[in-house]
Amino acid sequence: MARDRFVVHLPVVAADLPGALRFARAITRALGFLADVDRPETTVSEEDAQCVRHRVFCDSLLDGRRRCPRAAAHDGPCG
Repeated sequence: MARDRFVVHLPVVAADLPGALRFARAITRALGFLADVDRPETTVSEEDAQCVRHRVFCDSLLDGRRRCPRAAAHDGPCG
């Protein structure tokens, strides 16, 4: 059975963008046991600029069609 994809918007309060990114990483890691959460596609945006999205995780494709679990713009090799 085919299923549609949806985006769930969960507003949070953070001091700045790096803090919001850390919070988003923590939320997605906590929900990692749910198979339907597409963790690598997690993004963060300001409430009044939702069209400007910041990636939370690296988007690089690894062996086995997995995505790099490291933070976006990380130093060093993917893994």
